[in-house]
Amino acid sequence: MNPTFNQIIFATSPSNNEDDSVVSDCESVVSGAGVMQHHQQQQQQRHGGVMEMDEGVFVRLEEDDVLRKLITKRFLRGLGDMGLETKTEVLAIHRNSCSSVMAQARVRCFQVYAQAVAKLRGGVANVKYAWYGTRGEEEIREIVSHGFGHAPLHRHHRLCLYPDDSPLQSVKNSVADKDGVRHLLLCRVILGRTEVVHPGTEQCYPSSEDFDSGVDNFSAPNKYIIWSSRMNTHVLPAYVISFRVPSFTGIKKRGEPSRPSSPWLPFPTLISVLSKVLRSPDIALISKFHRDHKERKISRSELINKVREIAGDKLLIAAIKSHRAKKKDSRFLQARSKNCSRTVTNVDGMNSFI
Repeated sequence: MNPTFNQIIFATSPSNNEDDSVVSDCESVVSGAGVMQHHQQQQQQRHGGVMEMDEGVFVRLEEDDVLRKLITKRFLRGLGDMGLETKTEVLAIHRNSCSSVMAQARVRCFQVYAQAVAKLRGGVANVKYAWYGTRGEEEIREIVSHGFGHAPLHRHHRLCLYPDDSPLQSVKNSVADKDGVRHLLLCRVILGRTEVVHPGTEQCYPSSEDFDSGVDNFSAPNKYIIWSSRMNTHVLPAYVISFRVPSFTGIKKRGEPSRPSSPWLPFPTLISVLSKVLRSPDIALISKFHRDHKERKISRSELINKVREIAGDKLLIAAIKSHRAKKKDSRFLQARSKNCSRTVTNVDGMNSFI
């Protein structure tokens, strides 16, 4: 049986023990020549829009680094179904060095929770690697420094990440900077025992104490759902991959059926409708993404995906149907009014004729 991505990346870490690999991987770059090399890298200027990381936080992986090659290969292969594998340019991969006191504390916290979940779930913490699409360098710094508290959560207070072999949705969720560069976080995630969370559900915490996280599908999950109460203890940013990718406009997944071509609400109208049911921070975030789209920072499909992520398909469908129903009723009343007017005119005409 071929080894998994997680098993290979554990094997290339300084420690091959799953419970210790995160801590060892972070600690290994804090000593000796690793620090000197890292400090030298921080003096380099930005090249081609590649992120210049904060000193003491990230270590840039060299071109011939085994981990860089492994992550790059995994990332590009995951874009193959969209025909983007050969069109995407990986610019840099940085490793979270976890060198500050607080970063080390977060790593230790992650390890403690992994061990606790393993003890609770028959020895299996079910730790995976997963992708998170960021809005840019500033959000990465906020997450690494302060956790996912400011991340755009789903409206039901949950953080969505995507399996290491399925980066596409995270790529779509990411926001390109002025140079067209996007950044994804590759995170360690404690899944523990999972339960299926169906699309459109309003679930915002585990259905019982028997579960730790959610997935969209048991047999082949395309989404990991981490509840907001656990997003800063069960998720640990490990790597940042910086890349350029062509626009998604007109690109369809191989074998994917065509979507219905029914007209979509104008976004200002949609925002107005959603503002009646969503929280102000959610509406502000949707409005920001709408501005990004108008400024050509993100494509229309990316905007739609982000709105779906925030509002949920169930609410969007209900909002669109409600708006169309009201519009239809309004048109019906207008048409009936016009018909009535014509009837009166015709009757008057007949009377005058007679």
